[in-house]
Amino acid sequence: MQKPSIPKGTRDFSPEEMAKRNYIFNTIRDVYHLYGFQQIETPAMENLSTLMGKYGEEGDKLLYKILNSGNCFSGISKEELEEMDPVKFAAKACEKGLRYDLTVPFARYVVQHRNEISFPFKRYQIQPVWRADRPQKGRYREFYQCDGDVVGSDSLINEVELIQIMDEVFHRFGIRVCIKMNNRKILAGIAETLGASEMIVDITVAIDKLDKIGLDNVNEELRTKGLSEEAIQKLQPVIMLSGSNHEKIDSLKQILAHSEIGLKGINELEFILNRVDKFAMRSQLELDLTLARGLNYYTGAIFEVKALDVQIGSITGGGRYDNLTGVFGMDGVSGVGISFGADRIFDVLNQLELYPKDALQTTQLLFINFGEKEEAYLLPIVAQVRAAGIRTELYPESAKVKKQMGYADAKKIPFVAIVGETEMNEGKITLKNMITGEQKPVTLEELTAQLA
Repeated sequence: MQKPSIPKGTRDFSPEEMAKRNYIFNTIRDVYHLYGFQQIETPAMENLSTLMGKYGEEGDKLLYKILNSGNCFSGISKEELEEMDPVKFAAKACEKGLRYDLTVPFARYVVQHRNEISFPFKRYQIQPVWRADRPQKGRYREFYQCDGDVVGSDSLINEVELIQIMDEVFHRFGIRVCIKMNNRKILAGIAETLGASEMIVDITVAIDKLDKIGLDNVNEELRTKGLSEEAIQKLQPVIMLSGSNHEKIDSLKQILAHSEIGLKGINELEFILNRVDKFAMRSQLELDLTLARGLNYYTGAIFEVKALDVQIGSITGGGRYDNLTGVFGMDGVSGVGISFGADRIFDVLNQLELYPKDALQTTQLLFINFGEKEEAYLLPIVAQVRAAGIRTELYPESAKVKKQMGYADAKKIPFVAIVGETEMNEGKITLKNMITGEQKPVTLEELTAQLA
């Protein structure tokens, strides 16, 4: 008989892994609540008409499509079937698909519920998404996103608060990070100043590699892409920009003096930096001109968070977009949002061993079961211990004590309570510390005081 398995690119999570994941989700959730964000959820499946065409041609191919229930061949002619064209078949046989991200369903939600929503609308969403991608290390077909967005407000105070949220979340996790920031308008201004607006993607892709391949190789890559020698020389002071964030801003004002869009981007960043200066930040905040993110999507400030003590890609990202709901016919709704990469944060916390012990929520106390008489005696005591908030189990049968102790070890239960004939007569409980091996008789009050 074949052993059961799960689809490639998906994972089972053990109780210990789930405890760690819930610690991540709960920490992020608590910080979102602190800033007035409200949680929504959208269905796992959306109408394909909602999803198709929103992620580009490549994204459309990665959408999981769901066959219509009942006879999925109805309405498809024999000739069409013989054509074996997957795109045409899917158009007729599939009306629904699994969501690819949380942003497009959110845009659909805002348009559909616009009369019930108070703007600005601060929402967060922690749900799985699905992509028919080729699975590889760190890339899955099913994974969670933890998005927070503010829509219906152009104010840059929203960007300032999102920086505070990222700072607070990673402070709570104990992960040292650098929050990198840039502005899409500055990138557009740089390309405009070089007389190469159409090459903005090539330019940013090349300068993004500065750390990895060095300045000479970046310039060589720009040459092979067709950027003129004069433009490459003009770009040098931008690539090599150094100093504090405010010094970089001052240099950019000179470099982009003749670019209206570039100066607008500088003003936006300066506003954000001046506000951030008003409070204490635990994380580094760095203006990084090589930061580009999904260029077609963002229109203003963009963010990316890098862990300082672990080699891994960005663990959070986001930015400002001007027309989230335009694809559904509701123009003019600006938004700004971030998405925490739960799976990468999970890896970082594991590598740095930063999970707090109590985050794993294991059972704290196991009562040994000696038989029916002891069981009946213990049930009200176990109820009282649980009422005190102590995570408690009574072993369900009177197995050998060695087996019950082995169960406590396997579950990493730190304390075992032994109540036999002697303890029942004296009204005591023998409490055994499974880590030190020490055991002593205690009253119920003493036990709850020690473990609560």
